[in-house]
Amino acid sequence: MNGVLRAAWRVGAASARGRAGRALSQAASESGGAEGGGGGSGSREAVERLVRAHPVVVFMKGSPEQPLCGFSNAVVQILRLHGVEDYRAHDVLQDPDLRQGIKNYSNWPTIPQVYLNGEFVGGCDILLQMHQNGDLVEELKKLGIRSALLDAEKDQDKK
Repeated sequence: MNGVLRAAWRVGAASARGRAGRALSQAASESGGAEGGGGGSGSREAVERLVRAHPVVVFMKGSPEQPLCGFSNAVVQILRLHGVEDYRAHDVLQDPDLRQGIKNYSNWPTIPQVYLNGEFVGGCDILLQMHQNGDLVEELKKLGIRSALLDAEKDQDKK
């Protein structure tokens, strides 16, 4: 990531971690929701397990094969452009507890949400920005994933 984006991301992530560190039951009682802090699919512990289960994790509406919103589709397309096929996708429309739980965990109000190596990156807009400025290639490299765009550039240079 570039310096400004990385600094902004770190500040946002640190602030999100601080607020998301409360028990979900506490966050729910403050917001009037019925979310519990137990072991359900939306609990902090359950979300943490999902986020850390794979180097690339996406919480989205629908599935990679059938995204159910334009933003989720954009995230899938960006990952495809980079040749990232091995990632975990979770359809939040199938589980309302998970849908709210991931929002509480990241302190990010929208879906999709992308995690790299257990760290919250952002939503569609952030991933698109990272794609456009080249930061996504670098972040994938840190995960041991070579972006397919590097090979496409090499092929283009040969012509």
